Amino acid sequence: AAELFLTVNESDVRQALAAGVPAARVAADSARASGAYPNEVRIAFDGDAVLFSDEAERVFQHEGLAAFQAHERDRAALPMAPGPFKPFLEALHRLQREPSGDMRVRTALVTARSAPAHERAIRTLMAWQVDVDEAMFLGGLPKGQFLREFQPDFFFDDQTGHVDNASPHVPSGHVSAGISNA
Repeated sequence: AAELFLTVNESDVRQALAAGVPAARVAADSARASGAYPNEVRIAFDGDAVLFSDEAERVFQHEGLAAFQAHERDRAALPMAPGPFKPFLEALHRLQREPSGDMRVRTALVTARSAPAHERAIRTLMAWQVDVDEAMFLGGLPKGQFLREFQPDFFFDDQTGHVDNASPHVPSGHVSAGISNA
């Protein structure tokens, strides 16, 4: 069973997350999902504070980019703690492994991370034994244009700026988790 809570009410999202349920505030003005892939459900996730804990984001915000890169390089072989959407990604992964008729599930990690911090994200997914179909390490570039090309049915991110950038292109939701939402 997969649990996911979507709403336009921020306080309901925070309550659901506190209860351990993956939740997001839907950007009501988001673009509609593309009809280009009628036999696929496409879901895209940010990494830190969504799939993964916000540990690295805390280092970045408190100590800067150089400290973040050193932190991630030094811990490249150490899997990150799970974020609030790990259970949902795992449920999607189970669906991918047990195909049902003509419907497929595709997933993507779309993150501002870049080398050398990408290695820890990849190793974390490997340690979890969860595959994603696409991994985009954007090095801080805006996510909207890249998401427009992947055409997810929904995108989840913890930072409102990324949601605002993505929502003109794809359906998007804000995950009020982590240091960026304290």
